[in-house]
Amino acid sequence: MELISLADVRAAATSIAGVAVRTPLLAAPWAGELWLKPESLQPIGAFKIRGAYHAIASLPPERRAAGIVTHSSGNHGQAVAYSARAFGVPSVVVMPDVAEPSKVAATCALGAEVLLVPPAERASRMAELIESRGMNPIPPFDHRDVIAGQGTVGLEIVEDLSTVDVVLVPVGGGGLASGVATAVKALRPGAAVIGVEPETAADARDSLRAGELVVWPVERTYATSADGLRTSLSELTLAHLRAHLDDIVTVSEEEISATVGVLARQARLVVEPSGAVAPAAYLHRGKELPAGRTVAVLSGGNIDPAALARILTTTAAE
Repeated sequence: MELISLADVRAAATSIAGVAVRTPLLAAPWAGELWLKPESLQPIGAFKIRGAYHAIASLPPERRAAGIVTHSSGNHGQAVAYSARAFGVPSVVVMPDVAEPSKVAATCALGAEVLLVPPAERASRMAELIESRGMNPIPPFDHRDVIAGQGTVGLEIVEDLSTVDVVLVPVGGGGLASGVATAVKALRPGAAVIGVEPETAADARDSLRAGELVVWPVERTYATSADGLRTSLSELTLAHLRAHLDDIVTVSEEEISATVGVLARQARLVVEPSGAVAPAAYLHRGKELPAGRTVAVLSGGNIDPAALARILTTTAAE
């Protein structure tokens, strides 16, 4: 299986220039040797715009005109809708019927046709649309161009902190971790790239330990509040993680919520649960991590205001 290369990531960086924000690296002196990479500052509130835009831009114009279809818990759907609109082509996003209403509304507002289905039917419904409408699939992680686009996060981290020792990155379907690990390991081989998962959706950890895909049932993974991390790896992302990722650690739901609160109060950043898992590992599982200058990727900030208010109220009382 052919993995992406640093050259692929560099090509993606050129592709997305002027579209995706080159997010800053923010020091977090209140937490020690920690820097934050706030992808919550992207136009659609998450890193997903990097891979979605690059993948759509890479399509031949005549194919792109047929439109784009994907499945998503929310952030990738918004990225596809945003990018398709930029190219003036239609998009359809298949979302689980338990998706955050705010993410559904945001995807619709960007011009996509949204179809809500049971969580287990996301991929199969997308396949039906590819067959019936002839649209181009841009899956959320199982795509080389998507992975290369996400890898630009790692490229920027090393450019901004060339002495980085540890990079913490969330793992759901594995596209972000695959791209970031590819770029970081190529540019700074001595740095450790560590994936972070919720304890309640730790199928990537099990897959790496087993050396093959281990898929948890949706009834189990949907127990986590980190809705962007409920999906399983693909063969493609597993191959990248086996090649480049140093380890995976897990964090509890309580640690995720507490970190959302800390980031709001200490870093003045609004971050969704999926985006809080990487700094949660630094703040709560430090003994499981290598020492040194650490960058935590905050993958997104698309949290429902009412949910954020509940978390802030709860964590303030602790």
